[in-house]
Amino acid sequence: MIAFVVAAIFLLLFGAGVLRDRRRFGNAVYLGLAVTFLGLGLLAEIDAAPPGISETVMILVLLVLGLGPVVLAVLLCANGVKMVRKEGRRPANLLSLLAGLGMFGVMGLMVAAAVTHSEALGLIAVTTLLVVGYVSFLFLCFVGYAFLYGRMRLRRDADYVVVLGSGLIGGRRVPPLLASRLDRGRQVYETLAARGGDAPVLITSGGQGPDEALPESHAMADYLVERGFPAAAVVREDRSRTTEENMLFSKELMERDRPGSSCVIVTNNFHAFRAALMARRAGVDGQVVGSPTAAYFWPSATMREFVAVFLQYKVVNLGICTALILLGVLAWFVR
Repeated sequence: MIAFVVAAIFLLLFGAGVLRDRRRFGNAVYLGLAVTFLGLGLLAEIDAAPPGISETVMILVLLVLGLGPVVLAVLLCANGVKMVRKEGRRPANLLSLLAGLGMFGVMGLMVAAAVTHSEALGLIAVTTLLVVGYVSFLFLCFVGYAFLYGRMRLRRDADYVVVLGSGLIGGRRVPPLLASRLDRGRQVYETLAARGGDAPVLITSGGQGPDEALPESHAMADYLVERGFPAAAVVREDRSRTTEENMLFSKELMERDRPGSSCVIVTNNFHAFRAALMARRAGVDGQVVGSPTAAYFWPSATMREFVAVFLQYKVVNLGICTALILLGVLAWFVR
C-alpha cells in the first residue's frame, strides 16, 4: 500500500511539473519513480492474484531479468556493427556497440565473482551493479519521457519556426538527416500559417563549419526555396556553431523583430528532448518537435543525447555515483 501512495505522490509531481514547464528533466525522473513504485506495489500484491496468474507473472519477471540483458546486449552489438558499416568509425557511432560489449562485461564480471568466490571481484561486481543500475534508471527515464514529450500537443500560437542545422554533404548539400528537419519545419510552418493572423517566420539556424563552403542556414534556406517555400518567410541565422548558439542567436533575431514572441523548434526526434532542455536554459519561449530518423541511427544517437544530459548535471550525477560506490564498499565489508 505504501508503494502505491509513493507512486501517486510522484505522479502528482510529474503532472505539476509538466504543467509548469514540460522542458524539465525532473519530469522524466518523477515519471520514472512513479512507474517504479507502482511496479513494486503490484509485485507486492501478486500473492492476492487468482491462482496461476501470480506464478505466470513471476516467471515472466524472471525471464525478463535473466534473458532481457543478454538479448539487449546482442541487439546493441548488432546495431553497433550496422552503424559502423553505414556511418563510419567515428566515436559517436560506436556507442551502441560499446554499450553492448559493456553489458557483456558486467555479466561476465558477475559470473566470475560467483564462480571464484573472490572478495575483490565481489566488491567490484556489487559497486558496478549499483552504478549501472542508477545510470540505467536515468536512461530509461530519459527515453520514456522523451517519447512522451515528442507526442505532446503542438502549440498553435507560435510566431516563429526555428529549424536547427547540422553538417552539409561536401560542404554544400543538405543531407537526408537535415532534409527531414526542413520538411518537418515546413509542415509546422503551414500548420501555424493556417491559423490566420500574422504569418509566422521560419528561421534556418546554422553557421559555417571549417569544412563547409557556405553557412548551413543558407543551404537550408535554398533547399526550402527551391521546393516552393516563400523566400520572404525565411530568415537565416548564420553565426551558430552549437545547439546552444542555435538557441541564443535565434532568440536574438526573434526578440529584434518581434519582442516577446514564441516559437516551435524543429530537430530530429532523438534530439528533441535535449534541445528542449537547452531552449529552457537559454530562455527561449519555445517547444521542440522532432522529425523522423532512420531506425538504425536511433540507438547510438539516443545514447549520445543521454550522455550529454547526464553530464549537464554532472555534479549531482557523479556525486550520486560516488555515494553508491562507497555504499557498495560499506555493504561488502559489513556483510
